[in-house]
Amino acid sequence: MSLDKILSISGKPGLYQIVTQTRTGAVVESLLDKKRITVGAHSNISILSEIAIYTLTEEVPLRKVLKTIKEKYNGEQTAISHKASKDELEEFFFEILPDYDEDRVYASDVKKVIQWYNILQKNDLLESLEEEMTDVSEEEE
Repeated sequence: MSLDKILSISGKPGLYQIVTQTRTGAVVESLLDKKRITVGAHSNISILSEIAIYTLTEEVPLRKVLKTIKEKYNGEQTAISHKASKDELEEFFFEILPDYDEDRVYASDVKKVIQWYNILQKNDLLESLEEEMTDVSEEEE
């Protein structure tokens, strides 16, 4: 499953995958507890494939950041928890993305990236990062 089908819903914990679309929104399933809910078009929804992280020179797609974390941890859960201190989170993110923009990327954003990575890893959805990276490379050629 690609990151196009995985989303974050403001005010709701974790990540969700789209099950089906309806006239007024979508039916989504939580990757945490597999419960299905209906979200309306008025909900603040972010599709993971459209999220990018600010660096000092450009915006790096979330897909590349997650892939870097996967390579660093060999596809396993991160050693750091999303509940770690602000300093630990920043130190972790500097290892992953050395030139990230500290003024525009907050500790809460780093927490989300770590939490999302661990959720995707637990649900065996990290393989889609490899497929998507291949698709993007082919499109650029």
